[in-house]
Amino acid sequence: MMRTVEKIGFLGGGNMAEAIIKGLLQGEYPVDRVLVSEPSEARREHLAEAYGVASTPDNLELVRQCEIVVLSIKPQIAEEVLEEISLEFGEDKLLVSILAGVSSAMIEGHLVGSPRVVRVMPNTPALVGEGASTISAGSNSTAEDLQLVRHLFETVGQVQMIDERQMDAATGLSGSGPAYVYTVIEALADGGVREGLRRDVAHALAVQTVVGAALMVRETGEHPAILRDRVCSPGGTAITGVSTLENKGLRTTLMEAVSAAANRSRELGQS
Repeated sequence: MMRTVEKIGFLGGGNMAEAIIKGLLQGEYPVDRVLVSEPSEARREHLAEAYGVASTPDNLELVRQCEIVVLSIKPQIAEEVLEEISLEFGEDKLLVSILAGVSSAMIEGHLVGSPRVVRVMPNTPALVGEGASTISAGSNSTAEDLQLVRHLFETVGQVQMIDERQMDAATGLSGSGPAYVYTVIEALADGGVREGLRRDVAHALAVQTVVGAALMVRETGEHPAILRDRVCSPGGTAITGVSTLENKGLRTTLMEAVSAAANRSRELGQS
């Protein structure tokens, strides 16, 4: 478990903040050392009922109390919120940003002095402890800061350390990637229904097929192409299906989806 800090605050109480809070508490982090600032009363009540965490509608109160502040708001309101908290955010605090497209330099520029900032791009499977997070250092963050943030996000999945220049690419791949996989699962299930399977059976088979295939890649450590070749016997059903995927451009389409999402992340950072 990460070293104990006095208090971790989540500036914004949305789904990703909830996922991280859930992981922290499952890792036996004390619930009385977690605070959330969130304007929605309904959302504050949900977090209190589900996890027992304290909350406030006051961003400045959260910053005053917390040693680590996780910035988990919409990127579009980042400047407004950073300006609001700037006078309370001292160099004794660490800001962890999970905002897509918002650079550490932009964040540092809206805070006073030499603020310590670490950027993270998590994804929504963190809600079930299977997140994929990338972490990059800001200009003033320390090695201890990075290790602390790594431990924090390892409570909800796996972590990769990258250079900030690669963060938009990670956003296009792992940050947005669950949406691509959900689309694949839905399409596989629809294919099964078209071929005569009941909807519930087709859905269950599609979900488990994707889960099983992903675990095979992770647990064996082998390249996906090798595992695919083992499924594709000569003249068989799988190679016929794979041939259709190649003819219809699935591989290229997924690659272009990653690039399009990465480009959108860059656009968000410039707006």
